[in-house]
Amino acid sequence: QVQLVESGGGSVQPGESLRLSCARSRSIYGVNSMAWYRQAPGNEREFVAGITHGANFKYADFVEGRFTISRDIAWNTVNLQMNNLKPEDTAVYYCSANIRGTTIWGQGTQVTVSS
Repeated sequence: QVQLVESGGGSVQPGESLRLSCARSRSIYGVNSMAWYRQAPGNEREFVAGITHGANFKYADFVEGRFTISRDIAWNTVNLQMNNLKPEDTAVYYCSANIRGTTIWGQGTQVTVSS
């Protein structure tokens, strides 16, 4: 079974940037879309940004133009560039892929924004 592995998390100060990456463990076919979600302590997991096979992009309202999702043509990696980070962006960030109707998840990477 294909696995998704996130990287790039860390601790930064408000206003700084991070770039998260999600890599697949092997070739996958039939990808409908990939997305980033996040979950803060005590909160439900929420959608952050997504990209479809047809290169349609969607962002959560709280992104406010600060984040950019991108991928390579073969879905080898999906990245999330996060700029102007805020303390409320602190969460575990998860990568997900919808493959022929089935959603798989990565293990998550911690992002902490604090002064």
